[in-house]
Amino acid sequence: MTDRLPGFNTLAIHAGAAPDAATGARATPIYQTTSFVFDDVDHAASLFGLQAFGNIYSRIGNPTCAVLEERVAALEGGTAALAVASGHAAEFLAFHALMQPGDEFVAATRLYGGSINQFNHSYKNFGWTVRWADSDDPSTFEAAINERTKAIFVESIANPGGVIVDIAALAEIAKRHRIPLIVDNTMASPYLIRPFEHGADIVVHSATKFLGGHGNSIGGLIVDGGSFNWAGDDRYPMLSKPRPEYGGMVLGETFGNFAFAIACRVLGLRDLGPALSPFNAFMLLTGIETLPLRMQRHSDNALAVAEHLQAHDAISWVSYPGLRSDRYHNLASRYCPKGAGAVFTFGLKGGYDAGVRLVSNLKLFSHLANIGDTRSLVIHPASTTHRQLTDEQRTIAGAGPEVVRISVGLEDKEDLIDDLDQALAAA
Repeated sequence: MTDRLPGFNTLAIHAGAAPDAATGARATPIYQTTSFVFDDVDHAASLFGLQAFGNIYSRIGNPTCAVLEERVAALEGGTAALAVASGHAAEFLAFHALMQPGDEFVAATRLYGGSINQFNHSYKNFGWTVRWADSDDPSTFEAAINERTKAIFVESIANPGGVIVDIAALAEIAKRHRIPLIVDNTMASPYLIRPFEHGADIVVHSATKFLGGHGNSIGGLIVDGGSFNWAGDDRYPMLSKPRPEYGGMVLGETFGNFAFAIACRVLGLRDLGPALSPFNAFMLLTGIETLPLRMQRHSDNALAVAEHLQAHDAISWVSYPGLRSDRYHNLASRYCPKGAGAVFTFGLKGGYDAGVRLVSNLKLFSHLANIGDTRSLVIHPASTTHRQLTDEQRTIAGAGPEVVRISVGLEDKEDLIDDLDQALAAA
């Protein structure tokens, strides 16, 4: 074996995994257990004191989950990762390690509706405040930063679709103000965009979507880029101050370039408990093995469908960065040259009512709230995922009354186009 670093396809199949030492099984075993036996009292003490790595309790770590963490960290180019119960759990634990009551963060306006709701409402219970910035204008992020700001949060490709943010420009702003840039890379996956290569410090995923890829398991990931210097920074006491529950240990000093992932595990996951089940970790790992193949087919199919809809008489606009005419095409060419992903939005000339009729008339597309499935999916955000927002918030988020979002699957593109045509004719 040479010193050559494995390619993306190889990592998607092999990273973090090895034949099981006890049985020789090649697939990662499912360690469906709550807890693990210690070698002796000293071994137990070293694990609980963070002097040694190992398994204690499946709530904070499990060998099956560990393979998933290593694999996603390798695919993203990070130093370490933490697998949790969902994408929202990943976001929450990431902020929990950064924020104190009274703190703020700046987020892009174009986000998944559930994240907007989480930031606007749920985080208020912890005394955390979000300030919103224009996804298209990096200067608005800088204008929103003050002495209480602890992070910038964006999606690499925004959900419900169409917007690609300038990660490198935001990374420069974050570095000027010595705050971490968090990028939700769910929509792109590391196959299309690797945010760390453009200056991001932390990546989060809803593994429920493209990483798993088959609509069968919910999960989330936090990936530490290892680029932020937490030690000595009084603004981040979870990482820079002595932790009383660990004998005064300073996590930022002890764990260096993977301290953030450790903090999320031992200060967040341990006490708040959104653990990923070993079975779901196994299912997500199986999905990741075909990630590069799926993401390329997703992107190719989505471009073909977008081009067809762009020419349809019932459609007023299509927002897909893969289209040469799209306002984000230049950013797509820069950040995701292999493809612009599977998800995009379009506007129906008939407005809200036409959107409701379309999703009712489609047959091959499944009407549901998920994205990133092998199957093609459709939803009308204004009546579903973004329903809790005001009309103004929905419009700002790209989920106005006429908007339909589709997640293009792996079927034959001709069949997808035919289904859309019959549904549009009936609408």
